[in-house]
Amino acid sequence: MPDNLLESQLTQIWQRQLLAKTGLVTEGGEPVEIIYPGRINDDRGADFRDAIIATGRRLIKGDIELHIKSSGWLAHQHHRDVAYNRVILHVVLWHNSQTATILENGAEVPVLALHRYLTLPIEQWSNLAGSPGSTNTPCFQTRQWQATERLTGLLDRAGEARFLAKSARFQTDLRQTEASQSLYQGIMGALGYSKNKLPCQELAHRLPLHLLESVTRTSKSDEECLARQQALLLGTAGLLPSQCQDGYPGTSLDERWLDRLERLWSAYQRRGVMSHHDWHLFKVRPNNAPERRLVAMSYLILRYRQEGLLAAVVNMVKVASGDRCHRRLAAGLVVTTEGSGANHFNFGLSRYSQSSTLLGSGRAADIIVNVLLPFTFAWSQFTAQPELAREALSLYQSYPRLPLNTVERHMMRQLGLDSTSVNSARRQQGLIHIYRNRCAQGRCNSCPLSQLEVGHDI
Repeated sequence: MPDNLLESQLTQIWQRQLLAKTGLVTEGGEPVEIIYPGRINDDRGADFRDAIIATGRRLIKGDIELHIKSSGWLAHQHHRDVAYNRVILHVVLWHNSQTATILENGAEVPVLALHRYLTLPIEQWSNLAGSPGSTNTPCFQTRQWQATERLTGLLDRAGEARFLAKSARFQTDLRQTEASQSLYQGIMGALGYSKNKLPCQELAHRLPLHLLESVTRTSKSDEECLARQQALLLGTAGLLPSQCQDGYPGTSLDERWLDRLERLWSAYQRRGVMSHHDWHLFKVRPNNAPERRLVAMSYLILRYRQEGLLAAVVNMVKVASGDRCHRRLAAGLVVTTEGSGANHFNFGLSRYSQSSTLLGSGRAADIIVNVLLPFTFAWSQFTAQPELAREALSLYQSYPRLPLNTVERHMMRQLGLDSTSVNSARRQQGLIHIYRNRCAQGRCNSCPLSQLEVGHDI
């Protein structure tokens, strides 16, 4: 083997599964089968996420870490990093270490040395890092179908299945939770993105919407309302400066405003406060920081203080359905400190803020597709309003394409698709649905994407 191999080449080999499909054995002597190699991780932690392997004992789901030599695990200090505790297989070219691969939590991970199983000639390795190539997964054959109506129709049906699944979860929630609280919890989860979704949902449980909306009824001015809401949100989240003694993550709020929030928070004396350690703050862009998103939530509640969040959302869906204006629907969630009427919503924002937008059109559209429309569909069925349910579903079916996320980009590469085929939010949701329910479950062989020629459905 050459001495100048790059880890990027090994990444390509693993991603395309250019290795023997049978007879794989770990360095500990245990047979292993690669069910799904996972997707490239663009965040902290192992190289591949959501992989599935089968050992002689069971099916295991988790992450894959790659190194040219197995000694790289200790050299990179992964054994001290909790972000690598989801690793289920350490994939290397050569096993050159006598030390086992141990996670931070003390668990041992098997090592798979690939030099015995590679199917790619050595002379072709130098071209791997820069070439797009293909993936040797069962759905590879879908490339010949990508321009057909059958494939795009399958994505549409998968996207609708994801919508109905989300709506079903909201319906279950509505049986035990007040409707406005259910909606609020959904919006809060979406504001957290994938990294802080769970902490935002936890905060929504600890700080119910009725407490925040009660502030809008008792506050005499918009400024007072925002200050009290932000003190409650940031204080209950554990994200005020006084709650972060080992280093404050920082916000775009100026110091005088923060001092005001601290004084208000000290007067509340609330229990059940979260810790700032509950939040994912590593590699989070400043404009996506949880503090900014919580501040944005306070602006939304203030904006709809007269009618309430639930009534406002239902009315937005009705109006947007009447004129088929998706932009108008998104505008109802956008929060910015500039432009028409912005002076009404700029209390406490620092002039040093990197962006005047607290909640942009892209994130607003994501909340609409993943929360507002499936919630409205569920709520309208729960309250026997079939026409509103049809309007919510119709808006979803016609909603334009959103900014791509990591899973969607991965699936488009895996299937050889481009924006011509994935030209709507519903089809993007279809990619996510297939990934979550097929790829990440190790159900590749039963996936209809690998069997389009025989007319299977999702």
